Amino acid sequence: MAASLGPAGGGGAGAAHGSGPSGFAFDSGLEIKTRSVEQTLLPLVSQITTLINHKDNTKKSDKTLQAIQRVGQAVNLAVGRFVKVGEAIADENWDLKEEIKIACIEAKQAGETIAALTDVSSLNRPESDGQITIFTDKTGVIKAARLLLSSVTRVLLLADRVVIKQIIRSRNKVLATMERLEKVNSFQEFVQIFSQFGNEMVEFAHLTGDRQNDLKDEKKKAKMAAARSVLEKCTMMLLTASKTCLRHPNCESAHKNKEGVFDRMKVALDKVIEIVTECKPNGENDISSISIFTGIKEFKMNIETLRENLYFQSKETLSAMLEALLERTEDFTDCAYTSHEHRERILELSAQARTELQQLISVWIQAQSRKTKSIAEELELTILKISHNLNELKKELHSTAAQLAADLLKYHADHVVLKALKLTGVEGNLEGLAEYACKLSEQKERLVETCRLLRHVSGTEPLEITCLHAEETFQVTGQQIISAAETLTLHPSSKIAKENLDVFCEAWESQISDMSILLREINDVFEGRRGEKYGYLSLPKPMKNSANLRSLKADKPDSEEQAKIAKLGLKLGLLTSDANCEIEKWEDQENEMVLSGRNMSSMAYSLYLFTRGEGPLKTYQDLIHQLEVFAEEGLKLASSVQAFSKQLKDDDKLMLLLEINKFVPLCHQLQTIIKTPLQNQVFLKVDKCITKARSMMAVLVQLLSLCYKLLKKNWMRSCQRDDTYSTRSKDGSCIITWYNSSSYNIVFLLALEELS
Repeated sequence: MAASLGPAGGGGAGAAHGSGPSGFAFDSGLEIKTRSVEQTLLPLVSQITTLINHKDNTKKSDKTLQAIQRVGQAVNLAVGRFVKVGEAIADENWDLKEEIKIACIEAKQAGETIAALTDVSSLNRPESDGQITIFTDKTGVIKAARLLLSSVTRVLLLADRVVIKQIIRSRNKVLATMERLEKVNSFQEFVQIFSQFGNEMVEFAHLTGDRQNDLKDEKKKAKMAAARSVLEKCTMMLLTASKTCLRHPNCESAHKNKEGVFDRMKVALDKVIEIVTECKPNGENDISSISIFTGIKEFKMNIETLRENLYFQSKETLSAMLEALLERTEDFTDCAYTSHEHRERILELSAQARTELQQLISVWIQAQSRKTKSIAEELELTILKISHNLNELKKELHSTAAQLAADLLKYHADHVVLKALKLTGVEGNLEGLAEYACKLSEQKERLVETCRLLRHVSGTEPLEITCLHAEETFQVTGQQIISAAETLTLHPSSKIAKENLDVFCEAWESQISDMSILLREINDVFEGRRGEKYGYLSLPKPMKNSANLRSLKADKPDSEEQAKIAKLGLKLGLLTSDANCEIEKWEDQENEMVLSGRNMSSMAYSLYLFTRGEGPLKTYQDLIHQLEVFAEEGLKLASSVQAFSKQLKDDDKLMLLLEINKFVPLCHQLQTIIKTPLQNQVFLKVDKCITKARSMMAVLVQLLSLCYKLLKKNWMRSCQRDDTYSTRSKDGSCIITWYNSSSYNIVFLLALEELS
């Protein structure tokens, strides 16, 4: 969004735009980076653009004059309200007070000037001769409009700096408390400091969650999401790793475990500040440079410019671009897990791309000297051929990475190695630990390599960042699990050491689940399907109602409540992934049971995002409304399942009805909790609702799995007794036999030629 305000606006990129017959346009010269600032400016820009771009030769009827005056007055009133909010924010932020006040005064003066210049209601009367108005002083209105938009934009951006300051202050508090936690030597002191740390982390999570959803730049949003994910998962790890160190102070692996968590959290905290302040450390790499899909996109753009300009670049540049691109495909061909067929096809397409580029260069050289129609057509053909080849290469690379990831996710579904590590730990089996630690390291390397391949084919910068985050998480968490398992093996009777290993294993399982979601998103992008984007605003509000805000603190989770809801949310996220896996098995994706199941899974994922301070649900009220719809969709699913049960034999029908009888009461119980008023206990209600939703999702997974098996079984049975009937084709040349399989409404057609 760009706003052109001329000299008054400073220098840079924009806030809002609009132009018309007068040639008037806005460009504030100030870069708008958040949706809240952008959406606040839009109505004002729209009104002013309408005002400025009116036609000077329009007949000045009373109706036209009244409309112009109304717009001017509306702008002035809106600016007046805006200035009051700005002044309230200024009073609470002394370091920015002077800048905000000056911008507010300018905005107020500009608003009043616009109101005066649009006071044209009496223009058709004789006494109005000589009155300065929008019709006689168009330049004055434009000048006032520029000043108004410039000052309003400055106020908004200064208010945005208040948000950034809040995040920095919150991060500094978290970091200071973390440093105290690192040095703690007693359980009692640890409990006291960790309680404070929990409250500070809750505040930081809400501030950064708001900021993440408010950012316009999808790449920054992805980086923020990755950093916040690290902090969310590491908070529980920090608790158990610190407790283990306090219980076993002389255990080297326990200290190594704890240090790893603290180091990772500090890096994540620094990353958040880098994003909000835009202070990049020196030498930070742009990951887009290593993505094959990005390379293909850039290369294709370059060769397509030859249609318009034969001298746009050199042959050497194009050749170097292609070689750099094909060199990156070695990540696929050198990978030990790439199948022989995929490897051979990638090498074949790479060689073909080199050959076709040489043909393109040859035709290109001819086209520069012979500007004939036939040469132009030949150049177009060679461009199309190499573009087609690169598209085929993209498909092959995507297929390779997606297949490797899908196979790996299936392999990890049972978490056999993690279970074995837990068992060797409680048995104190050091030999077993060495064996399974080696297996986990192998799995970790394979997951890391697969994430690297997925990054190449992710298709968007935000997904590349998510792949990089997954890669780093597997790398770090794998080593931390081994350290935690070593501690438990050395202290097999330690409950704290066992709890610590469980937490790290849960983090690994959670990342496997996230990888499943990531793979689905990458496939969606490749196939042209994109998820819905949600906006969220984070401008600071004036604190004149501070008393009311204090009274709401009881509704905000404290550290213990936050830990509980976060854990519930994490399990809800895992169940969502399980439900999606069950849904993907169904051939008929339009089946009523599948549609309801997918809707419930989508809503459950929104609930999970809410526990992380992300996603479309912004308030407790939003959450409760979503839960109402969730319960209704559950009852709709139950109705579809009951209808399906009527097609089954008695034994199968009974089995399915038992599952339905578990599911329906949960839906009704959730509806009851939602309707029950809980005075001053909003969080308790939310906690109960999410717990119930989690129980519903657990049964839903079982229900979808059972329905799928019974549907398959019923289909096989129906295949043995399908109705068959024949008819002659219209021209009488053949008999057509139809096999009607009722379970799937699939009609198989068999034409028996020349039989009469």
